[in-house]
Amino acid sequence: MSERQYHIQVAPGEVGRYVILPGDPGRAEKIAAYFDDPREIAFNREYRTFTGTVDGITISVTSTGIGCPSTAIALEELIHVGADTFIRVGTAGSLQERVDLGDLAISTGAVRDEGTTRQYIPLEYPAVAHPEIVGALRRAAENLDYPHHLGITHCKDSFYSEEEGYSAQPEVNSQRWKTWMRGDVIATSMEEAALFVVGSLRRVRAGSVLAVIGRTWAGEPVIHGVGPEKAIETAIEAFRILERERR
Repeated sequence: MSERQYHIQVAPGEVGRYVILPGDPGRAEKIAAYFDDPREIAFNREYRTFTGTVDGITISVTSTGIGCPSTAIALEELIHVGADTFIRVGTAGSLQERVDLGDLAISTGAVRDEGTTRQYIPLEYPAVAHPEIVGALRRAAENLDYPHHLGITHCKDSFYSEEEGYSAQPEVNSQRWKTWMRGDVIATSMEEAALFVVGSLRRVRAGSVLAVIGRTWAGEPVIHGVGPEKAIETAIEAFRILERERR
């Protein structure tokens, strides 16, 4: 496809093959500050895109907004203009006591507890991160000496329903959270299922690294500013690793 994309307002040639996907448009600007000579390409709705270079590698960042519907749109349209390797950089709540505030959660797959991917393919189809991205993220976190955990993450549509008093079915929700915890799901977020399912269906590489900003397992509120920079730096280092392996 050659035309400018309807939602993200980006055209072929304006983004690199490597793209970082935060949710927040404001975080897209912060990520772009890590690039050499970043330039803003487009800002439409929740989708804000910058492109620059890191060590001569062209890297872009596009914000996706919150949740799977807008994430799927961003991914589809970025693929249309030539991108093929994606790392989501975001935040998450811990579902395991060993996964502490400020740690990184590198997702190997996601619980499809959302609705978007069901419109792509039945629930029996797994939401799995690309193994090359997982491996690169793990090596990047090791290179940077950042505490990290690999494992399945949980993906949901509703943010507040996990908190007491917001849901009309608290007993059901409480039991489901216990199920994910017993299943060693390491963290909960809102975008990974769409990223992994669409990525697999479109035959591109997609992965995710999340900064843990809350102890969801303990019912505690989120704490801002306890690790997003680590996730950003880990994603950029992972792209360096992937580019070296490609040469």
